[in-house]
Amino acid sequence: MHTREWLALLRPGDYLVIIAAIGATLLAGMTLWSSDQPTTAVVRAAGQEVARLPLDRPANFTVRGPLGLTHVEIQPGRARVASDPGPRQYCVKQGWLTRSGAAAICAPNEVTLQLEGRRAAYDSMSY
Repeated sequence: MHTREWLALLRPGDYLVIIAAIGATLLAGMTLWSSDQPTTAVVRAAGQEVARLPLDRPANFTVRGPLGLTHVEIQPGRARVASDPGPRQYCVKQGWLTRSGAAAICAPNEVTLQLEGRRAAYDSMSY
């Protein structure tokens, strides 16, 4: 069956169903897969929360771990680990965290930085 023959079988109601299905798919995509805006940066050392910093103004925070000092930088709506004494610098290379639930884990120094919003993206975080 050719395309023209197939299109000739469609009725006005069929077009409405197709448009409604496309609209429902787009709405579900925007609602279910959108991330929550982060409001707080949570810093943990050795599994214990040491700071809860708002993401609405710039700030700097330093936390001591077994290897030395980890420096956290906060800018409006984002946060990052600016420096860490760990050998591979994975948490520094993570860069700016901007999504709720995002985390930078400095495992050798036992320090974590996690962003939180109104709704949690994950149930828990551990290392």
